[in-house]
Amino acid sequence: MAVIWRARRAGVDYEVRSAGRTRRLYTNGVLHTQYNPRQPVTGSVWDLLVLPALLQPQRRFERVLVLGVGGGAVINLLRRHAGFDALVGVELENLHLQLARRFFDLQGPGIELIRADARDWLLDYDGEAFDLIIDDLFTEVDGEPARAITASPAWLRLLDSHLTRRGMLVMNFPGRRDLHECGFSAVPGLRARYRVAFELTHPRLENRIGAWLKFPADSRDLRRTLKILPELDPARSRLEYRIRRL
Repeated sequence: MAVIWRARRAGVDYEVRSAGRTRRLYTNGVLHTQYNPRQPVTGSVWDLLVLPALLQPQRRFERVLVLGVGGGAVINLLRRHAGFDALVGVELENLHLQLARRFFDLQGPGIELIRADARDWLLDYDGEAFDLIIDDLFTEVDGEPARAITASPAWLRLLDSHLTRRGMLVMNFPGRRDLHECGFSAVPGLRARYRVAFELTHPRLENRIGAWLKFPADSRDLRRTLKILPELDPARSRLEYRIRRL
């Protein structure tokens, strides 16, 4: 894999590497984004973050919020496999946003990228609510990926306050324990605001994706949808996933 761009800023090492048409963004050696315009899936955690969107019957959202843009893998997948009228991406690292535009095709109508701390931005935000919020806020601790903001009851309440009445919250966790011990388990009343919840996993990854929906859905709905989308049908693509009720 060739390094096509490299820099060190404020003690942090950034690299963009290429393998054929695939581009990968690394920060301190941790993979933050993978993108190939010719491949509909990444074969990694970003697929799992987007799959819950396919549980929405129309597979289209008026307003989407992505917290933690990185190089934009999730946004590119959403743009290809679902749809949205307006998407806001909030990212702490301005350099990530620059690289997303330069190397990962992250630009186009309806996409607004904002350099900000996600917590501060949400606390100040007083605009329209979102139909879909994807929380992919990660950092590095001793060279390992970790959540940048703990999924505490306070954080989950803040996210919930910006969801529409039929919205969906999707969150990335480093492992099973992180998901199952998040703020939803500590405050049953908070979990009760959602009709159904799912856990999505990849057979080769430790990450766990939690998806909480304010409308009824079943994992069979996802499987039926994937069968009519050749690019995402596991029988005909690189997509690997498991889904179960939380």
